[in-house]
Amino acid sequence: MPVAATYINELCKAQGRGRFVLLYEMIFAVGLVCAALLGFWIVPHFGWRYMFLIGALPALIIPVFMRHLPESPRWLASHNRFDEAEKVVSELERIISDNGRIDLPAYDATKVAIKENKPTNWRELFQGIYLRRTLTVWVIWFCGYFVNYGLTTWLPTLYSSIFKLPLQKSLLFGLITSCAGLLGTLVCALLIDAMGRKTWFTGAFIGGGIFMLIIWLKGAGSPGTVLLFASISYFFISSISLALYLYSPEIYPTRMRALGSSVGSAWLRIASAIGPSIVGFIVGQYASISVVFAMFGIIALVGAVITGLFAVETRGKVLEQVSP
Repeated sequence: MPVAATYINELCKAQGRGRFVLLYEMIFAVGLVCAALLGFWIVPHFGWRYMFLIGALPALIIPVFMRHLPESPRWLASHNRFDEAEKVVSELERIISDNGRIDLPAYDATKVAIKENKPTNWRELFQGIYLRRTLTVWVIWFCGYFVNYGLTTWLPTLYSSIFKLPLQKSLLFGLITSCAGLLGTLVCALLIDAMGRKTWFTGAFIGGGIFMLIIWLKGAGSPGTVLLFASISYFFISSISLALYLYSPEIYPTRMRALGSSVGSAWLRIASAIGPSIVGFIVGQYASISVVFAMFGIIALVGAVITGLFAVETRGKVLEQVSP
């Protein structure tokens, strides 16, 4: 995922980059919905093992990618392979200009200054302007996915264990929440270039956190209440999860764009391990899910505060302008 996000960011134009990348990222949300649909039908009939078999099938696409996808011209240039970079850019220009029949805008040298290439150095993640960016994006990754995975992993189990719903109905409720997340991603894709990354992240954290706290205040007394407000919350939180794959590559230069994005996304793995584990502990200790939603709400609001105070805006800027 971090490599794909880096690659697509490096091929996108500055204006409209958010919409383009997020529409691509929506395929991830579509995949989650499809997985929920398959699980809704396959698990009760055949068992969970067949889901892993289905999950392995996309590996068959790898040879097609290797044959047809061009290398990133930014990466090629950063490794002094200028002739290859020129070929990729020329091919992109040929496609965009419809074989020269459409005039392309003139090159603006003030936006992209040619600088000496530097090797990748992981220490630079914690130096100069990148220290604040690194720590901030780590917090966003952790908070966003702590809530995301805590919800998506445990909701069907909570429905069946706490509310005693049948397995199929529990999976159906989980599917509804996944569809809300898909809608949230679509809205994010359409609005993030107008609102900006910082504003969207902050607002989405606040929206997700408030509806989690509403469940806590209401006491999570019925599955319908949990379904309604958890789905609204996931509408916001899911957009953060995918928009991070847009934002993380934007805040680092080419020489460490994939490194910064990958290390940042490692925090989602930490969050995805800790979040569901803490949910299981709380449910086991208190036999109540209200406390779980209070915790999710607080984590989301912490993410909102850190984002609002320390995140940098990248909307509409050439990558070399954002990250020298």
